[in-house]
Amino acid sequence: MGAQVAAKGGDGGRRRGRRRGASRPMSEINVTPFVDVMLCLLIIFMVAAPLMTVGVPVQLPETAAEALPSEEEEPLTVTLAEDGRVMIQTTEVPLGDLVTRLQGIAGERASNQIFLRADGAIPYAQVMQVMGALNAGGFRDIGLVTDAGGPALDGTTGSSESEG
Repeated sequence: MGAQVAAKGGDGGRRRGRRRGASRPMSEINVTPFVDVMLCLLIIFMVAAPLMTVGVPVQLPETAAEALPSEEEEPLTVTLAEDGRVMIQTTEVPLGDLVTRLQGIAGERASNQIFLRADGAIPYAQVMQVMGALNAGGFRDIGLVTDAGGPALDGTTGSSESEG
């Protein structure tokens, strides 16, 4: 008889505890789906970032120069194509309008840094004319973009695209 009373009291207490726990809403946040989505977005942006460069095809000369440090503001790029076309980012600009367009852009930007991408087949004099226009347009910090991996004066070679 004493065994029956102990069994009833032990089972009854457990049942009541389970009912209370099962009827209450769960107050924990499941972060696993959030982490999965964030990792997928990270992978997408890591794959897409190298594809977001200026899309004007130019055969850049190769040098062994180091890359310039990047800034917070998106760099402004002027491209001088093999056929003589001049483009600011991807917009073609007549050579006569280059200085006035650059002066307007320089007034809106915090940085006076600009990158010049010139095809390797362009004559040096024409590249210097465009550099003079960049200077007259208000940009004093001009970076020449080249492909790394070319020969250095000491005979060594590099391996990636750089600006310098």
